[in-house]
Amino acid sequence: MSELPAKEYSNGEVTITWNPETCTHSGKCARGLPSVFNPKNRPWITAESTETEVLVEQIKKCPSGALGFFFKEK
Repeated sequence: MSELPAKEYSNGEVTITWNPETCTHSGKCARGLPSVFNPKNRPWITAESTETEVLVEQIKKCPSGALGFFFKEK
């Protein structure tokens, strides 16, 4: 069984990656930053209106490593 590619969501400065096969659904992201991570919405990650530093700090708290990020190349 091959791994699905990570999904990507961007605010224009940083891109959030989410790997659904790695995600343990701990809910830490949704509790920590519910305006960005809302599993009831589609897409469930909306990063556009949140500061990059805030996003990165929350992503680093993901216990499974399913959330990641990379910065836009300049």
